[in-house]
Amino acid sequence: DVVKRYDIDGVHLDDYFYPYQVENAKGGFIDFPDDESWDRYRAAHGTLDRKDWRRENVNRFIRNLYSRIKKEKRWVKFGISPFGIWRPGNPPKIAGLDAYDHLYADSRKWILNGWADYFSPQLYWPIDSPGQSFPLLLDWWVAQNKQARHLWPGLNSHKTTENWAPTEIINQVTTGRARSTGHIHWNGSSVLGKQESLRTALDQTVYTRQALIPASPWLDNRPPPKPKAFLENRPDGRSLKVHWETKGTHPAALWVLQSHQSGGWFTHIFPGTQTAAIFEAKASASLPDTVAVSLVNRYGTLSPTVILTTPGK
Repeated sequence: DVVKRYDIDGVHLDDYFYPYQVENAKGGFIDFPDDESWDRYRAAHGTLDRKDWRRENVNRFIRNLYSRIKKEKRWVKFGISPFGIWRPGNPPKIAGLDAYDHLYADSRKWILNGWADYFSPQLYWPIDSPGQSFPLLLDWWVAQNKQARHLWPGLNSHKTTENWAPTEIINQVTTGRARSTGHIHWNGSSVLGKQESLRTALDQTVYTRQALIPASPWLDNRPPPKPKAFLENRPDGRSLKVHWETKGTHPAALWVLQSHQSGGWFTHIFPGTQTAAIFEAKASASLPDTVAVSLVNRYGTLSPTVILTTPGK
């Protein structure tokens, strides 16, 4: 219903499938109260045992949700943040909650079958954690990604508001870049102002330039048409305006503007509704001599690039 009626970019599921188990007064786990539906399944001559039946309920839900989203709007991304450990011992030396047995979440099956556009396993432990090693777990998830979906590990950035140094998250970002195409911070407030030390550390080290979300070629790999663009010198003689527009009826999700100035190449990313940008000559930066403009569609696919030379150069 949300996908149909709203112009959203994606649908995201967290790690709650069957709920985390709670204890009763005697310290035993309280089983999920699904007797009625379980009895109906058995009466219909179901062949699975109860745990496999629960897992199959979740599998079917995820598979069908992905399919229905794509039938409605193929460009809308579907993603999941499963618990970071599929099962203890996978890979060896890994210990922790058995999400397969306790949450009935067979996350390995989902990624093996490509039932999402991106997976963000919650790797919420430090790099040097002996039983939950961040790089060991990430390598395991990479090995399961047979369908080459986006794998963006979830980072426990909130810990920097408690007892983690920002360098832990920076090292996880660096570690992940050698193995995957991105990452996700939990939670957003950790990098959007609440934790200034982390935001500053990221901006000064691993976030020095803007970046695009990677394309999703399994959804659509056809590049959009090359856009139109042109330059004009402003009357003041110290500024330059770049105009651009789509060709035909292909809407832009984003625009990428790359400029070559005395300090090298710089990348600027603008929303699809923006149609112009102005460069101003300053003491620290001259006007660009070359500008390149590209369109990005809603699948993340880049168009051919328009390359423009500054008038008079």
